[in-house]
Amino acid sequence: MRQLFAIFGNPVHHSKSPLMHNLAFKTLGYPGCYNRWLIEEGERLRETFFALRLKGANITVPHKEWALKAADVAEPFAAEVRAVNTLVLREGKLFGYNTDAPGFYRALQKLGRVETALVMGAGGTARALSLYLRKQGIDVEVVNRSAGRLEWFQKEGFISHTWEGFRAGKHDVVINTTSAGLTDDALPMPKNLLDAALAKARFAVDVIYGKETPFLKEAKRLRLPHFDGTEMLLQQGIIAFDHFTDYRYSLDEIEEAMRSFLKLC
Repeated sequence: MRQLFAIFGNPVHHSKSPLMHNLAFKTLGYPGCYNRWLIEEGERLRETFFALRLKGANITVPHKEWALKAADVAEPFAAEVRAVNTLVLREGKLFGYNTDAPGFYRALQKLGRVETALVMGAGGTARALSLYLRKQGIDVEVVNRSAGRLEWFQKEGFISHTWEGFRAGKHDVVINTTSAGLTDDALPMPKNLLDAALAKARFAVDVIYGKETPFLKEAKRLRLPHFDGTEMLLQQGIIAFDHFTDYRYSLDEIEEAMRSFLKLC
């Protein structure tokens, strides 16, 4: 019997997750089918999951916190950062995971040694990446437009700033976790502050994939090596696929089945 999977988000039309997962299903011979589903109201995420009779789902912006609320059981890391991006149905219960952070770290390792990072944004993705990178021994600093969402970072012991209090220091990597540039021409923070941060960085990474965002264009203008979120998408997808298929395959097998999707993007 074919099992159904989907990605939930708003917007979601741009997602390449269906291509990636369906290619892996076909390559590995797993009876799965994966699609997109627009959800405008996060509180309807759980009922939509069950109405569609899904086996699993990925969740993208802006519903990762709602996905945590939808989960009956959340892995400790996902609960700690209050963000779930993968839901799997097992024996009538929804299990929630965060594959963004370990996937991002797997991608970041391909760039070389990283010891310091500046994270722009303070949402679910920022919390997950900041905490996970710190667990890997990377010093993380956070900057966000408003102070409200920075309270969690301050309680967790991260150095954090609003735009008004930010002074650029030296970081190996500057990471954009905001949605700035996804559907508009916005930068993740004011241009003068961004340029100062990029001028002292080794490279820049945007978690948005499939387009050259204004942030990456600015990094390019400053001749800074830069990368979009495609490799992160792949690596977090590998881990999500592992959960979806109940650990039937090794991560190397899944990566081999999925990596060719990059040529189709």
